[in-house]
Amino acid sequence: MNTKKDIIEYAKNTLLSESESITKAISNLNNDFAEAVIKISETKGRLVITGIGKSAHIANKIVATLNSTGTPSMFLHAAEAVHGDLGMVTADDIILCISNSGNSPEIKVLVPLLKRDGNILIGMTANKESFLGKNSDYVINSHIEKESCPNNLAPTNSTTLQLALGDAIAVALMKIKNFTSNDFAKFHPGGALGKKLLLKVENLLINKNKPEVSPNASIKEVIIEISSKRLGVTAVIENNKILGIITDGDIRRMLEKTDSFINLQAKDIMSKSPKTIESNELVSVALEILESYAITQLIVTENQKYAGVIHLHDILKEGIVS
Repeated sequence: MNTKKDIIEYAKNTLLSESESITKAISNLNNDFAEAVIKISETKGRLVITGIGKSAHIANKIVATLNSTGTPSMFLHAAEAVHGDLGMVTADDIILCISNSGNSPEIKVLVPLLKRDGNILIGMTANKESFLGKNSDYVINSHIEKESCPNNLAPTNSTTLQLALGDAIAVALMKIKNFTSNDFAKFHPGGALGKKLLLKVENLLINKNKPEVSPNASIKEVIIEISSKRLGVTAVIENNKILGIITDGDIRRMLEKTDSFINLQAKDIMSKSPKTIESNELVSVALEILESYAITQLIVTENQKYAGVIHLHDILKEGIVS
């Protein structure tokens, strides 16, 4: 009977075996890899990635990574290619064919068809002497000593290494193209990631919720302003200058310290030099400030003038987390 300890040991051995396969592959990187990446970076077409079986699934993931990092790519299933999908390949495209053995029947049929129009063919295979290896313009060596599968049959180490080599290609291309976080944002406008890269503080400001009082405002006026704007805070403004901030926490602390606040004014209980952020800053930057100071509101400025308040809850509602 397998115990929990046994299961954890199986998992550890698998991860160790796969990590060793990747480590050993480092010494196999050569000029073929570098020249292949250069050709991909220079092409006017796309990188078409093809494979069969588990390699096809890896090819799909590499395509997704490349498309999201500035290298137009397309997946071509090796079996479907000979049934019409070859029409997707144009003369300007470069082809990356992934096959562990390099000798599968589908690959042997497909490779000559891929090369007939003069397209550059990059082979990713564990066997440089295979049909794929011998017929490729550049070979990316994906050799492994064995699979972590106990029967040495199920693709495990081999597909992990293929995926890692795909990432290596993508990162190298990003470096060559000087692909920045702003470029990345262009391809990821939706979801939490897109918002983190693109959403600005000004996009979350609600103009009517711009709480402010004068420094001479009574405590009653302060409480009414905080309550009516529902942000738990108000700015203290005089002559368009931000003097301070009063939070609902400041109100509670004041009530704990005094029996009467009739003669108190906003300037008596405000916190001076509040944390601020410019409206054109990213919301993700605002979140970092809020978290670093353990506060829930930030005064927003526009050209150094008071523009409103951004609240932690509004940021979290957008699905942005640090």
